Amino acid sequence: MRRLKKNNILRIVICVILSVCLLMGSVTFINADEVNLNGKSAILIDTATGEVILEKNSHEKLPPASVTKVMTMLLIMEAMDSGKISLQDKVTISKSAESKSTEGTRLLIEAGEVRTVDELLTGIAVESANDACIAMAEYISGSEEEFVKLMNKRAQELGMNDTTFKNCNGLHIDGHETSAYDIALMSRELIKHQKIFEYVSKYMVDVYIGKNNDVKRSLTNKNKLVRFYQGFIDGLKTGYTRQAMYCISVTAKKNNLRLITVVMGAPDVTSRTKDVLTLLNYGYANYSNYSIAKSGDIIAEAPVSKGDRNYIKIISKDDISLLTKKGDDKNITKEVVIAEKLVAPIEKNQQVGEMIIFKDGKEVKRYPLVSDTAVAKSSFLVNLRKSLEYWFGTGK
Repeated sequence: MRRLKKNNILRIVICVILSVCLLMGSVTFINADEVNLNGKSAILIDTATGEVILEKNSHEKLPPASVTKVMTMLLIMEAMDSGKISLQDKVTISKSAESKSTEGTRLLIEAGEVRTVDELLTGIAVESANDACIAMAEYISGSEEEFVKLMNKRAQELGMNDTTFKNCNGLHIDGHETSAYDIALMSRELIKHQKIFEYVSKYMVDVYIGKNNDVKRSLTNKNKLVRFYQGFIDGLKTGYTRQAMYCISVTAKKNNLRLITVVMGAPDVTSRTKDVLTLLNYGYANYSNYSIAKSGDIIAEAPVSKGDRNYIKIISKDDISLLTKKGDDKNITKEVVIAEKLVAPIEKNQQVGEMIIFKDGKEVKRYPLVSDTAVAKSSFLVNLRKSLEYWFGTGK
């Protein structure tokens, strides 16, 4: 690749000095000793960049209780995105999934009952229903055992190296463990699916269960923070067992900055809530988000040779933003680099360049830039038309 020069459409350089704070990609771990936390472990991360803002024993392996369901919900959302399942699909409840066969919090479903994916997902997200988790695990993978294998495979793909799942709902089993850091990773992945907020942010919802759909249940979200901090905290999942104590993964958004905080092993609900608010207040008091580009934003235009079109628009593949520390003004520059020569065929969303972020002249991160459309290899007739357009000045 070559660096493109300013004001030349074939050699574009976009270099803008931004008044921002804190270089991206090098936010250091700040020990949580500077704030008072009650939980055994905790973490606060920026959702956009994944940067760790503050942590306490964030890689300590601990039982997560029902926070396990973050991974269960993630696999449900990914199965929907792939077209494998839909919200309207009807799920027949098995003997092993019915309430009588499970412990803890339940939706109270019976064997032979038919529920939709939408209803079961509501039960998982709001009621933290263990029976609904097993029903969905069986529907997606055929059995809970196979679904747990999928959970562990996905955990490894996400870099959750502290995690071993042994069930889909978080009921205590020796060896079923994860860390605050890993929970933050899977929580960040889950909320990329915007539709999940329609479930995890609900405080109260009525559902009808029973073989005749004649049993009304009013579900109340176990995460009371979505009610008391409505418009600020909009998810994600609580958990409790005697062994795990009180755990939670929370996501909140304020002033274009979305944060995730995880607390594990708090002694009681009050302490857990205090830790969450302490972490979020720390984050919003000290950090902000500077948005450079949104996914799909047009960054540049470049010529294509031997294609059925002459130019393509080059767009940002991902959201590009900086986590900035308030009061620490550092110069950040960005530069667009596009391939030396673009030759058809080109696929839609094929990487054709990069946006490079610099701090004080030093590179800190690269983001892919992609084609907004596919370009097929041109035919003889297309080449002839292009030649005529070139010679007679009628084409671009």
